[in-house]
Amino acid sequence: MEVISIEDTRFKKYGRVLTGYDYSELFKAMEETPLPEGVVYEPSVEKLEKLGIAEEFKERAFGEMPVQVGYCNGNNNFLNAVEYHRNSELNIAVTDAILILGMLQDVAEDFTYETSRMEAFFLPKGVGIELYATALHYAPCNVNGKGFKVVVVLPKGTNYPLSKKHKEGEDKLMTAVNKWLIGHEEGGLPEGTFLGLKGKNLSV
Repeated sequence: MEVISIEDTRFKKYGRVLTGYDYSELFKAMEETPLPEGVVYEPSVEKLEKLGIAEEFKERAFGEMPVQVGYCNGNNNFLNAVEYHRNSELNIAVTDAILILGMLQDVAEDFTYETSRMEAFFLPKGVGIELYATALHYAPCNVNGKGFKVVVVLPKGTNYPLSKKHKEGEDKLMTAVNKWLIGHEEGGLPEGTFLGLKGKNLSV
């Protein structure tokens, strides 16, 4: 599929490029994080949250809401699923990465979604973006066969285990706190995941 620059106007409906942040200490700390063959996501990493930039994210990007700073690292070439939250998410590219994005507004009333509606965007090393709450997204993808490292900033508590099961309406999409997920049948997702993605399991 076509890979579009985040500087392209087509990215504007999904999010914006962050400006005015110095990521140098963040990138230094990320050198010690793993780069597995699969994908690893850590929602909250104490070493990252002790950095001065974590306080900047809290104050400037989230209006003083408590935040967690973690990462998503690994190797991936497929969409597999889409997720969304009730708030924006920050992605800071430690390496080049590709994000496959869609719009929550295009999800059908039965919570199915056509993957043909999605677009892929190139997120270059050293750039941070805000993904809006209405941006469907999932794990980043590799660029030129190389693995990725992306810092992920979200409101505190996001992506942690739920206190109870949810089975009705949109609630059945909840797989973690503040996380609604729609999977693809080829995505290798856990049993019980709502498999509402229709069409190809997109790859880049």
